[in-house]
Amino acid sequence: MVGAQLRDTAQELAAVLWREHTVYRERSGGMVIRGEHVRRWISLAPAGGRDEILVRAGRILDGGTTAPARSEAVVPLSAGTGVLAATCRRLLADAAADAARPAPDREADGRPGGSRKSRRPRKSARRNGRGRYTGFGSWVILVCVAGVIALFAYSSAMHG
Repeated sequence: MVGAQLRDTAQELAAVLWREHTVYRERSGGMVIRGEHVRRWISLAPAGGRDEILVRAGRILDGGTTAPARSEAVVPLSAGTGVLAATCRRLLADAAADAARPAPDREADGRPGGSRKSRRPRKSARRNGRGRYTGFGSWVILVCVAGVIALFAYSSAMHG
């Protein structure tokens, strides 16, 4: 009974909200209304209460995939299509406002883990044009190893 009533409610709501729309059933049993031309979607699903439905709204991304719902509300099913449409319009406006906000700069938020570029310049792995880094300490080690090999060769030749 709830499934048929939810389907009928979704069809009525879709006609009120958008001229162009697609209505289909979700795997979970809820109904989805997609407005491709406005790049928004609405989901209606049974809520915890007997006469309540959970209304969620979100955006349709490039390529047709849906972004997760940014806002949701529980509405009595007996409230009627007008109240449900007003709730959906409010949720759709919230989703549109979220889409209009620029992504926050992590460093500007003061959160840890921001961009490292401004804190410490990243060192290039290529030094001296050869693709390797050979610092002073590396040269000292190379000279010491060469000296030990030369001392061993000299000692072997003299006592040999």
